[in-house]
Amino acid sequence: MPAHVLRPQTVVGDHQITSAEIAEDIRSHHPDHPRLRAFLRVIGNCGVRTRYFTRPLDSPTVSGSAGIEERTRAAFEDALAMAEKAAKATFDEAGLTPLDIDAIVTTHTTSWTVPNLDINLIERLCLRPTVRRVALTTVACPGGAQALIRAADLVAARPGSKVLVVAGEVLSGIYHHADDTIESMIYKALFGDAAAATIVSDEPLGPGLAIEDTFEYVLPHSVDRQAGRIDPAGIHFVSTKKALSAADDVLPQLKNWVGADRPEFAVIHPGSPRIIADTAAALGLDEHAARHSTDTLAHEGNLGGVSVLRVLERTHADPPPEGARGYTVAFGPGFATAALRCRWQS
Repeated sequence: MPAHVLRPQTVVGDHQITSAEIAEDIRSHHPDHPRLRAFLRVIGNCGVRTRYFTRPLDSPTVSGSAGIEERTRAAFEDALAMAEKAAKATFDEAGLTPLDIDAIVTTHTTSWTVPNLDINLIERLCLRPTVRRVALTTVACPGGAQALIRAADLVAARPGSKVLVVAGEVLSGIYHHADDTIESMIYKALFGDAAAATIVSDEPLGPGLAIEDTFEYVLPHSVDRQAGRIDPAGIHFVSTKKALSAADDVLPQLKNWVGADRPEFAVIHPGSPRIIADTAAALGLDEHAARHSTDTLAHEGNLGGVSVLRVLERTHADPPPEGARGYTVAFGPGFATAALRCRWQS
């Protein structure tokens, strides 16, 4: 029996930041850097025009000098506030109340907090104290897809369940001027802040994805490609040059799983223009089929674990035909892949 995904509801940060503003901020902080021209070039080519931060670009916890305590506290407070708004919007979309929820799956990576998003949302949303919960706290970019997989598992284990899925990330909190490699400049240009929520059930609550199968894969010997690092300045996202080709390295495994299936649409994590294009091509799809991912990257950036849910929300605005077959795919630190085989139910 397939698991059904309600249309996600996304909340972005309050402050729109353009790529020109990011470029100027980097120029002003690194005027004598020998690779400044290369930095500005990659910012211009990253596929992002605007992104949204929960706090202004010049605030202490973004482009300023706040330390780990202030940064992580602000990141969690902001992620929780957005997540609460997104979850409440999802209840309205579904015509449900918090008491109708049987389980909650959360994904949040951009601050270390105990208790995490799951328990805080149980309290803020007034969910039943007996709800089952899964808190994904280090998944990062594949978080939204991974959360949908775990929600589908929960629904399969207990038919009739309604599972609230919530993703919240404040990636502006890992914006550090001390990080001055070309990879770190790419991430400054790519990342944005947002939260999104949806409900997964074994009966459709509205139009959307019906999940038929799932796929998880960790590329062997790849733990060095992307990672989080913590120091007194806060949380940093670091990677090696091999990370740029990591998605391509796992696409053969994805294609083996897809087999002879010929999808008509895809919900692809907008990690970069290359990731979107290469994944679409591996699925036998063109640029038009990947337009919702490309538009999300352009207007909101890479939202980490929130991204797939935002792309899915955009898909609802211009959906595939009834019964169309498709795939949801996301990549991230590990190097890990999370994917879902789906069909569209309108």
